[in-house]
Amino acid sequence: MSAETVCDPEELRTLFLFEKLDDEQLAWLCRDGHVEVIEPGPVYHEGDPATCFYVMISGEIALTKLSGGQEIETVRSDHAGAYAGAWGAYLGDRVEQTYGGSMYVRKTARFFVLDAGTFARMMQEWFPMAVHLLEGVFLGNRNSRMIIDQRERLLALGSLSAGLTHELNNPAAAAVRATSLLRERVAGMRHKLGMIAKGKFSPATMEALITLQEQAAEQVAKAPILTPMEESDREDALGEWFEEHNISGGWDLAPTFVQAGIDTDWLDRVEATLADTQDFVFEGSIRWLNYTIETELLMNEIGDSTTRITSLVNAAKQYSQMDRAPFQVVDVHELLDSTLVMLARKIGDSIEVVKDYDRSLPPVPCYAAELNQVWTNLIDNAVGAMADTDGGTLTIRTYLENDCAAIEIGDTGTGVPDEIKSRIFESFFTTKAVGEGTGLGLDISFRIVVNKHHGDIRVESEPGNTRFIVRLPLTAPERERDDDEGN
Repeated sequence: MSAETVCDPEELRTLFLFEKLDDEQLAWLCRDGHVEVIEPGPVYHEGDPATCFYVMISGEIALTKLSGGQEIETVRSDHAGAYAGAWGAYLGDRVEQTYGGSMYVRKTARFFVLDAGTFARMMQEWFPMAVHLLEGVFLGNRNSRMIIDQRERLLALGSLSAGLTHELNNPAAAAVRATSLLRERVAGMRHKLGMIAKGKFSPATMEALITLQEQAAEQVAKAPILTPMEESDREDALGEWFEEHNISGGWDLAPTFVQAGIDTDWLDRVEATLADTQDFVFEGSIRWLNYTIETELLMNEIGDSTTRITSLVNAAKQYSQMDRAPFQVVDVHELLDSTLVMLARKIGDSIEVVKDYDRSLPPVPCYAAELNQVWTNLIDNAVGAMADTDGGTLTIRTYLENDCAAIEIGDTGTGVPDEIKSRIFESFFTTKAVGEGTGLGLDISFRIVVNKHHGDIRVESEPGNTRFIVRLPLTAPERERDDDEGN
């Protein structure tokens, strides 16, 4: 509830903002503005169009900002002259003209109120030099931030591209190697078929051998996973079996049969099946089975390698959000998994990755590609914090907290000292050595989470247990929801 009262130029002169104005300027203010009494309650809300500039004459106000879907009080004042509202109106349409926070009256207050357009005209006419300076500071800082942000993204992209290339090279090289070996094994099987064609194997032997071949292929598919000790013991046992049965080079055949899950009992059944054949037929049969097993194993290796390549490409597409709308509703776990794939090389083998996902977590409305940048920055920092600890544990945890999705990224590194916790989200603040960090990763993350998603990001840390906690609202802001529906 509000009511207008008479504007007195002399009363305006008592406010520090207007104390240097002359009589004509004060009269102009009273003519184009007005004094308004506002009872306790909201005056304007964050994100609303910025229509007025308020200067408090008396009373008490509180200013708030949204964080994690909740309003956090940032200022409470009863100081005459405190101002808020459309103070950036003089920048015109070069910036978004919305209220950057909310204002509440706590005790009945009187305000001098100027329409945003009137305030902008006043500033431009009375203080043109000051406006130019302020424009330079505001727009210059924004442009510098955009350029540096882009450079930071390019540096991160270069690092990720190098890691992805390395990750793709491994399965690609494995597939090429397996294909080359497979060609050799198929050539060996053609040679054996030539022997068969010459009649060295009887039809009965061939029928038995084909049955054994099918059994060996099936055995490859269900081969158990063995420990190195179990593998070594089985190779010794098979090597001795081949040696006892006069199979030349038997010790070289043993590892292949072990990979297929074949033991001496299975070979005893082979021997019983081929009991009536000559020695050279028996040895040829063993080598035929070896070719069969090697062929199956190599085809499995090629399949695994190409599947790995496909998975990496899909992860890269998920990470970059290629061909997807900027704002969408997604499973946050897919974003986290794709980021882990992209950073796999940097994480390395010495760091254990633990995923503690709450799979019942609802989808999150978000700018997915930008959230991936947040995960990249936080995981990169976590890995860096464990660089001097000879390994460690990276924990990614998700859970529901009130109306927010909470994502924790924790590490067992050295921790964040108490004296710098309040500064780690500042631009250009870094604890890394010169040349190793720009101090922008956490600043960018903060702006993406807080400013763009209206969420919250905090750190809790002690030596051996540091956790960055990101909270994201599960309900899209009205503006993004409308944009999404319009696409």
